[in-house]
Amino acid sequence: MTVAGGQTFGRTDADLSALTGVRSGKQSFYPAYVRSAERLENAVRALDRISRALVRTREGPQGLVEAVLFAAADHLQADWLLVAVSDGALQAARPRFLLLGGDGLVDDEQLLPPDVRPHLDVLRTRPWEADGGQHGPVVRVPMILDGEPVGGIAGLPGRDVVVADTDLAILRVLANQAAVALHNAFLMHATTRLRGRTEKLSVTAERQAKDLAMRDAQLAETQQRLSDVMQRQALDDERHRIARELHDSVTQDVLSAGMTIEICRSELAQAHDDIDEVLERLTAAKDLTRHAVERLRASIYALHNAAEDAHGSLPELLERLSSVHLPSDLNVRVGVTGDAVPLPGEVEHALLRVTGEALFNTAAHTSATHALVRLRYRADRPLRLTISDDGDGDPAQLRKMLRVTSTANLAGAHRGLANMRGRVSDLGGTMSIRRSPLGGIMLSFDVPYPPGPDGTAAP
Repeated sequence: MTVAGGQTFGRTDADLSALTGVRSGKQSFYPAYVRSAERLENAVRALDRISRALVRTREGPQGLVEAVLFAAADHLQADWLLVAVSDGALQAARPRFLLLGGDGLVDDEQLLPPDVRPHLDVLRTRPWEADGGQHGPVVRVPMILDGEPVGGIAGLPGRDVVVADTDLAILRVLANQAAVALHNAFLMHATTRLRGRTEKLSVTAERQAKDLAMRDAQLAETQQRLSDVMQRQALDDERHRIARELHDSVTQDVLSAGMTIEICRSELAQAHDDIDEVLERLTAAKDLTRHAVERLRASIYALHNAAEDAHGSLPELLERLSSVHLPSDLNVRVGVTGDAVPLPGEVEHALLRVTGEALFNTAAHTSATHALVRLRYRADRPLRLTISDDGDGDPAQLRKMLRVTSTANLAGAHRGLANMRGRVSDLGGTMSIRRSPLGGIMLSFDVPYPPGPDGTAAP
């Protein structure tokens, strides 16, 4: 053969045979060449169909096996084609076998043709025997995964089809890739299932974490309540002890003094007729002891019932305080304006103690006979509590006393006003002292509403 440049290259029949698979010396060279070209073209088409089949993972294992069946059957122009997975291999793969024949797709063993059943048994139980290629007219190739046979493909080629080594190679490629694809489909399914379980576990763990945090908060609140109860119990025990001592000692002594004064007054009245001035003094002393006993009883009642202050609404507690905690010669009225709103226990307790202390001071240190307690719920301003009386107290003198007790240590004396202001200050409120419209003293307390659930002040 001569080419440009005058060089000549020799050509042998062996070279042509290597390229085409046929020998050039025969009379049938051209037909053999055509058949070889057609076989090569069919192999390329088969590989293309295989590649298309193996990427159909979203259709699941069933769709994948069907795609493999149709690609292989079309390549062999098969009368029937069988794909099967061996027993014990790829246990999650479904279907375990699938037949493409004249009646369509079959996955029920009872509907298999008799001539197909032996090949299914081989692929299921002895897949390594499928490596022999052709078994009579039937072609079988194994399905290899990790070097082990896990099933195979068997088929009956068309009558005019001559199965060559390239056809068997294509079937082996198809079978092996089908095994890998089935395994990957199983892994993807397992991964999806595990991801779902992981998400559920994550949601469960998050819910349990929230529940644990809530329980921790409840435990902390319970511990705080327990601590408050223990502190309150200690204070209640101390109040009861003081009340018992007052009742057993001071009250009895005052009652005994009053009885002695009464006896002396009676004896003097019988013995002398000209000692009216002495009798008058003894009568005054008797009245003083009676007032002292009433005030002591009021104090004892207040000490005994301090633990019950949290029961009932604030207006109800103020009514109860005005009716039972004070001497009988002080008439107390309670007035409430505005829409009542619930208040925290510490706020109600502080206001109740302030009111009780103010009324007790009125009864103990003034000549008042009437007192007025007013509670005003205001929508746009702080809650206001006022205690007014008609006594002879001097507001300027009380303000001066409050300044003195705020700057000097009086060893516990005259601390009532400072204690009241301290209670209200702890709530963020203020206290003022001025002349009452009734003529005596008016103590006024402005207390802001605690923040509501949304962070704004109630109401």
